[in-house]
Amino acid sequence: MVEIKDQALLKEIQAKLDRKMRENEIAVLEYWKEQLDRVVFMKPEGIASLQVHIKRIAEMMSNRVKILKRN
Repeated sequence: MVEIKDQALLKEIQAKLDRKMRENEIAVLEYWKEQLDRVVFMKPEGIASLQVHIKRIAEMMSNRVKILKRN
């Protein structure tokens, strides 16, 4: 009887964790998509300008990864 309750609790916790991870992944993807959309809407003039904007986004991503690795 106790094992059945434990298994049910474990499944519930796992489902909540999966849901939360999915929500977090969606939020992250939406953020970076927004960053890329900004570059698209800016309509940068020439390749050099586009490269600068893409490089800035890549640096933002690298900085975020470094911060997350510290924690």
